[in-house]
Amino acid sequence: MFRFGGRMADVIPNIMYQATENVNQTNINGTGKHPSTPEGMAVAYGSLVIMALLPIFFGSYRSITYHKEKKPETMSKKDAAMFPIMASLALFGLYIVFKLFSKEYINLLLTGYFFFLGILSLTHILSPIVSKLVPASLPNVHYQLIFRQGRGEPNEDIIDYKFTSYDIVALVCCSFVGAWYLFQKHWVANNLFGLAFAINAVELLHLNNVITGCILLLGLFIYDIFWVFGTDVMVTVAKSFEAPIKLVFPQDLLTHGLAANNFAMLGLGDIVVPGIFIALLLRFDQSLKRKSNLYFHATFVAYFLGLMATIFVMHMFKHAQPALLYLVPACLGTPLIVALIKGDIKALLKYEDADNHKEEKQEEKKQTEAKKVK
Repeated sequence: MFRFGGRMADVIPNIMYQATENVNQTNINGTGKHPSTPEGMAVAYGSLVIMALLPIFFGSYRSITYHKEKKPETMSKKDAAMFPIMASLALFGLYIVFKLFSKEYINLLLTGYFFFLGILSLTHILSPIVSKLVPASLPNVHYQLIFRQGRGEPNEDIIDYKFTSYDIVALVCCSFVGAWYLFQKHWVANNLFGLAFAINAVELLHLNNVITGCILLLGLFIYDIFWVFGTDVMVTVAKSFEAPIKLVFPQDLLTHGLAANNFAMLGLGDIVVPGIFIALLLRFDQSLKRKSNLYFHATFVAYFLGLMATIFVMHMFKHAQPALLYLVPACLGTPLIVALIKGDIKALLKYEDADNHKEEKQEEKKQTEAKKVK
């Protein structure tokens, strides 16, 4: 499989920034057109909700494996506090760029960027599946691509990809999806890339502790409300920005089939930001060594209810809603209430992924020493 090495930003370049800066603005809203039928609208929003839940569920469980196999970089409290500020600067910068330059040329550059990024992300997700389908007659040869800065020790690996010949087959298959997106910008190809981005982000981007997660979510809570209700910046960028960093589904699918074009949409930021926090709660559940993943399941359900509340309010007031306005209280309040009821509040606030990683290493060291004694 592909292994993404180096800094966290190298894992999925700019996925968090792109997701929360540029896509969070879209949230769950229509395009200004009326859906063909109430049934079509129900199918569209139901599909978006399902597509939002899948990356969080699978990405959270994949994050456990990734955490055990590698030592992921984590976001610090300072990074979490600065993130909404940097996101705001980037969002406003895009607003100025779209005002000064033709959006066609800007989107042409973005299309090329996300074409390559989408293929790599989709390959990372589908490679295990494709590998099982490859005929056994084709040898599975291992490769490693390294681009290193510096000579001797110490040095830094800027690029460190480990892959096999089976991964190359998966890459070729995913390239067809990339070509489909590149030439047609079809909504199905857009969603395939968007789902791949979201799953990768939830899997690979780690919050070290709950306090950091609270700082990040509360900061983006304010960010989302300000830029949606306070200015026209988000709306302008959302209408101008064309990239597979949102999930879309046609409300007129039942009447126009795959050629439908009256889309409802959900920004990846509304999936990734709560998703990495919910993934942290799953790893907390695992650290408790109990039979159930109570905190993960409770917050997962709360996320679903928050998403449904966003849709309800949007249709009640006929206005685009910042989804994090509803998702953040649901995702933060639920685990805190559960922790108070279960008496785990101290353990929840003190839990850190890094400490868990150290404990795993100490356990492995003890097992190794025991084998040597034998």
